[in-house]
Amino acid sequence: MIGPIYVFVAVMWLLILSGGGLAVLILGPITISGYGELDGALSSGVKAVAAILLSVLWVVILTKIKNWMFRRKISSV
Repeated sequence: MIGPIYVFVAVMWLLILSGGGLAVLILGPITISGYGELDGALSSGVKAVAAILLSVLWVVILTKIKNWMFRRKISSV
C-alpha cells in the first residue's frame, strides 16, 4: 500500500503543476480594456486576486490531506 506521505507529496506536486498551468494558460492572457490608463492595473489586479485565491485553495486542500493523514495515523496506533 502507498504510504500517506507519498499521497500528500503526489497531491502537492499535482497542485503545483496544475496551478502553474492555470496561471500560464488562463490567467496570463487576461486583459481588461476600456478603462484607459487603468487597463494594466486592473488586469494585474484580477490576475493577482485569482492567483492568491488559487494559493489559498491549494493550502486548504493540502491541510485537509495532512489532517486526514494524522487522523489515520493516530487511529491506527
